[in-house]
Amino acid sequence: MLAARRFLPRRPLLVITLVALAAAGSLVALAFSARADLTVSGLSDGAVVAPAALREVAVTTGGDLDRVEVLLDDSAVPVRQEGDRLLLDVGEPAEGEHTLAVRLPAGVAPLPGSETVLDFTVDATPPALEIEPVEPVEPGEPGAVRGSARGADSVRAGSEPVAVADDGTFTVPVPPGTGRVTVEARDAAGNTAAEDVVLPVRHPGMRAVHMTAMAWASPALREPVLRLARENRIDTVQLDIKDESGEIGYASQVPLAQEIGAARGHYDARAALGQLHEAGLRVVGRVVAFRDPILAEASWHGGHRERVIQQADGTAWTGGYGEYAFTNFADPAVRGYNVALAAEAAELGFDEILYDYIRRPEGLLSQMRVPGLGTSPEEAIAGFLEQTRPALREHGALLGASVFGIAADRPELVAQDIPSMAEHADYIAPMVYPSHWGPGEYGVEDPERQPYQITARSLAAFARKVQGSPHTEVIPWLQAFSMQVRYGPREIQAQIKAAEDNGMDSFILWDPRCRYDPQALRPR
Repeated sequence: MLAARRFLPRRPLLVITLVALAAAGSLVALAFSARADLTVSGLSDGAVVAPAALREVAVTTGGDLDRVEVLLDDSAVPVRQEGDRLLLDVGEPAEGEHTLAVRLPAGVAPLPGSETVLDFTVDATPPALEIEPVEPVEPGEPGAVRGSARGADSVRAGSEPVAVADDGTFTVPVPPGTGRVTVEARDAAGNTAAEDVVLPVRHPGMRAVHMTAMAWASPALREPVLRLARENRIDTVQLDIKDESGEIGYASQVPLAQEIGAARGHYDARAALGQLHEAGLRVVGRVVAFRDPILAEASWHGGHRERVIQQADGTAWTGGYGEYAFTNFADPAVRGYNVALAAEAAELGFDEILYDYIRRPEGLLSQMRVPGLGTSPEEAIAGFLEQTRPALREHGALLGASVFGIAADRPELVAQDIPSMAEHADYIAPMVYPSHWGPGEYGVEDPERQPYQITARSLAAFARKVQGSPHTEVIPWLQAFSMQVRYGPREIQAQIKAAEDNGMDSFILWDPRCRYDPQALRPR
């Protein structure tokens, strides 16, 4: 129980007339006027406040501010004058009950003084906010965030108040397409506890094939893919949005894309999406993020060299990819450009955005200059995914990230830390092409001739890496092209079986020619 407030009555104006008889017998009237009123703002008697609350306390008085005494728990408190008020130069008192006394001592006798005494309690402990594990929802479906907030006076989700039951539990309804919601609990003292909650979406699964923009524009390549769909051999098409050349396949309206001449209009996005969706197919839009020669060259010659990965001597980094190859993954304009393309595609109706080349270039980091990089490259790449996902969720689209096969155990070589990336992506898409592994990788003697073994073992490593993000899928890129060994239906089926044996029913086939053998894809 808090102590009762002790307060001496305020006297706005006290006029005392003393009448004395002088020695000479004459009558002298002496009148004294004094203002003894005190006003203490920023704190009320019986209040429960946060430790920093005393810094907001101000004292005003009609009398002389120099004569005011301030005591906290009977110890003098230093003050400073700002204009016509006094502020307290005090630290943060410990949790518990305290007393603040503000006094204006008596003036010339018999003028009385004035005193204000406030009892208050310091509470430095925020509410106990606990969020239950969030169940994933189907794409386009509403969800809910449930939890409890013991000791909270109020709970909000974003800017909206949330009803709290007597036992402190609450439920936040989440509209479809919401990717993230911030839940904040506040107590009577103003202490807050907040948690940023990501709303997982259950990936519907995919059996997909890769299509470039030019391939989709070609009836000779497009029609066989649509036939695969009609035969129920595939349920998804991966259609390029921005490819390795930096070209955008459709007439993008993103201002920077138009400024640098990247939008080529090989296909009509709305027409393509309409045709694919009408055929019952989901559409994954591939955005090659940081390998972008068009943006890199335009930036280099346009006075924005900070947008380009550089060599140690300040020249443009090549690394075998061309004179202007890799844009700067740490640069806000470069990141913003790719996010804008992804968001535009999601708004057009792409069901998912799959980033490719979401990494730093291969090679020694010590031989590169990355202007503006304030974190590790791995943190910057994961942060880019974190930046992107809310922009896609607004339109109900999912987010994937293509990664090197070596990233499972050698993330530093390309700045792809799988556990960190998995926190911000709906799925990780490792490129585990057997032809890309050297002899002995994962204990496989000849990976290209042993597609099942190398695919099964490498995908098992990725499965372990995403365990900390239970709602993030692993959806592999599988090899549907030939290099030293001819890859036909048997080799492709071996990879699909390896994925299934790791609990992964989804895959994307890659053939740069965009020609797919129906015999490699069994109907479902």
